[in-house]
Amino acid sequence: MPALRALRRAFGEAEITLATPRALAPIVQEMGEVDRLLHTVGLEPLRWDGPPPSLAVNLHGRGPESIDLLRGLRPQHLLTHAHPARPDVGGPPWRADRHEVRRWCDLLAHAGIPADPDDLALPRRHDPAEPGPVIVHPGASHAARRWPPECYGAVARFLVQRGHQVTITGSALERPLARRVAAVAELSSAEVLAGCTGLDGLVELVATARLVICGDTGIAHLATAYGTPSVVLFGPVPPALWGPRRPRHRVVWKGGTGDTFADRPDPGLLEIGVTDVTDAVGEVLWATEGGEASWVPTGSASWAPVTSD
Repeated sequence: MPALRALRRAFGEAEITLATPRALAPIVQEMGEVDRLLHTVGLEPLRWDGPPPSLAVNLHGRGPESIDLLRGLRPQHLLTHAHPARPDVGGPPWRADRHEVRRWCDLLAHAGIPADPDDLALPRRHDPAEPGPVIVHPGASHAARRWPPECYGAVARFLVQRGHQVTITGSALERPLARRVAAVAELSSAEVLAGCTGLDGLVELVATARLVICGDTGIAHLATAYGTPSVVLFGPVPPALWGPRRPRHRVVWKGGTGDTFADRPDPGLLEIGVTDVTDAVGEVLWATEGGEASWVPTGSASWAPVTSD
């Protein structure tokens, strides 16, 4: 988002095309900085149907595959990170220790295009009179980043017992996972929205939610963009690279790193206990709401209600 906004400011009325999967169209529309979406499938050749672009910007990664895709468009200028496999292509070196948001801002700065890494906010479609439910999102693209559903269920049950409305979200493929969480939390099937919302509906839910509880996955970035408080669980990847950078969010991480693409939960993620998460939830609710609607963590996940003075 900061990179796209920086490009819009730098190039005014130029047409900006974003190459991305069609499924992300609702997010692209929310951004408001993109004129056209070019549907992509993995790293297949781009189906470009116009004259060569004046500028192609590689916001995908450091690999030579994405560099080659953009070079295939024969742009007048190519902005990308350097890669040893493509020595004839200039660009700044890739820094593995850089937060993902700052990475793309730094890339643009290399070309003299200023970008603000804190320019992350998406406009809400409307502000509800009352915040929506607490969203519990147990899924992630890889098993390494999925906290056990029994643990998510225990957190959800804890919230329900204290009067919070809880909704379980996810994709259609994650519906069995969401049902397991709901069963542990003793929630009805009506509170399981996995596979029922589509991305556009999920955006609306996150934008109006009271709180989002999830792993290191896309919904966490939506919570950041909409200013929705969140508790995000990290395992194989440190939050310094992908985590939220604002005070309305809490990261729960035990300090370890591992294989992001493993077919089982990361050992460090399994070190996170239910109490770690419920205490983080209490801290966020107290910090963002206060008063009668909040709960103060006591260090043992046994929250005490508080009232305003």
